[in-house]
Amino acid sequence: MNIDQKGSGQVEPLLDVRGVTLQYKTKEHLVTATYRVDFKVFKSDRYVLLGPSGCGKSTLLKAVGGYLAPTEGEIRLKGAVITKPGPDRMMVFQEFDQLMPWKTVRENVLFPLVASGKHAGRAAEDKAMQYIEKVNLVKFANHYPHMLSGGMKQRVAIARGMAMEPDVLLMDEPYAALDALTRRKMQEELLQLWDDTHFTVIFVTHSIPEAIKCGNRILLLSPHPGQVKAELASVPRDPPNAEAAKALENRIHDMLFVDEIEEPEETQHA
Repeated sequence: MNIDQKGSGQVEPLLDVRGVTLQYKTKEHLVTATYRVDFKVFKSDRYVLLGPSGCGKSTLLKAVGGYLAPTEGEIRLKGAVITKPGPDRMMVFQEFDQLMPWKTVRENVLFPLVASGKHAGRAAEDKAMQYIEKVNLVKFANHYPHMLSGGMKQRVAIARGMAMEPDVLLMDEPYAALDALTRRKMQEELLQLWDDTHFTVIFVTHSIPEAIKCGNRILLLSPHPGQVKAELASVPRDPPNAEAAKALENRIHDMLFVDEIEEPEETQHA
């Protein structure tokens, strides 16, 4: 589907980040993680925050999750200012130990559904199994996390987040700890899930090829403190164009080493 969300002038953003500066304290310093960052995420976007280590992309994701309040600016979801975490934003982290080890795959996916009061009883069970099936883990529904590979644990975490059917799924370098082959497979599975459900996702990575493959829009952040250098459209997925992807990869790579800030360009869904 090709929808020019920004160009239409009629579609309201699902998420609106306006002039957001984020700071946090260490024992010795007050650290500015991001400085006056602006971007908009629309429904069904695969929106990627891309930049070098220390540019504040994960901190920015936590602020969208409601775990950190902006020092300056505001973040709005469906028009309402975000002030705290909520089930409308579910996070998937890169750590393999984000699952509860004493609960099975089914119980891990079921837990937030029941704890949040979103579903109960049979409806909760059915919803959990629906998303376990989507990540191809039905045969492992009664397994515990220690019995699963790293990639399988990440599938459970994704199923748990998606089962809540949040307004936006927040993924913080979810495949960074995986080997190259598993990472590639997980990227393909994520895109297949998107094809099935068109969920909205904000995806943090420092991998340029991963950003191009998984995203339809890419926000490039400068080194510390993170500022918006550019917002770029990724290459269309259909048909695949390796040459265009490589050209965009080279462009982004070059931009990481220049100081000028580019104006956002018109972008569209891939």
